[in-house]
Amino acid sequence: MAAASRWLPWSAAALMIAAAWTSFPTHAALWKWVDSNGRTVYSDIAPTGDVKAERVNGPAPRANANAAKEMLNQEAELKKRQMQRAEEESKAEKAKVDTAKRQEQCTIMRGQLKGMQLTNVQHFRINEKGERIFLDEAARKQQVERIEQYLKDHCQEK
Repeated sequence: MAAASRWLPWSAAALMIAAAWTSFPTHAALWKWVDSNGRTVYSDIAPTGDVKAERVNGPAPRANANAAKEMLNQEAELKKRQMQRAEEESKAEKAKVDTAKRQEQCTIMRGQLKGMQLTNVQHFRINEKGERIFLDEAARKQQVERIEQYLKDHCQEK
């Protein structure tokens, strides 16, 4: 993101120069001479014959009255796209973190399931006082079912 913001002023300047360059129409040469009646003539076609003609610059091209408005619109669109891109990157990063947390929790639950499935071990849980409460066979099976349901609901590969 920092690299993009560092290039933003340069890209905006390049865009302005390109817009200005393409907005100038190409003008044909403008010629000035005095005809046989003594009148001054201006034309984009050079005179024929033995007439002393002078090449002059044409009028300045018309300025684009909407140039500032167009530039502001372009800048607003650019900022909008940058904000959308940053928002998408943020969402993608959050999804990545959430997925990693979910995978870690699933790994922990799979380990607990394997431990609970052991029948030759005395299982217990810790109550709010920090005391061990030993589980009988029915409580152990109930805990195995809870863990299996959690794994089914939250840890299926999608």
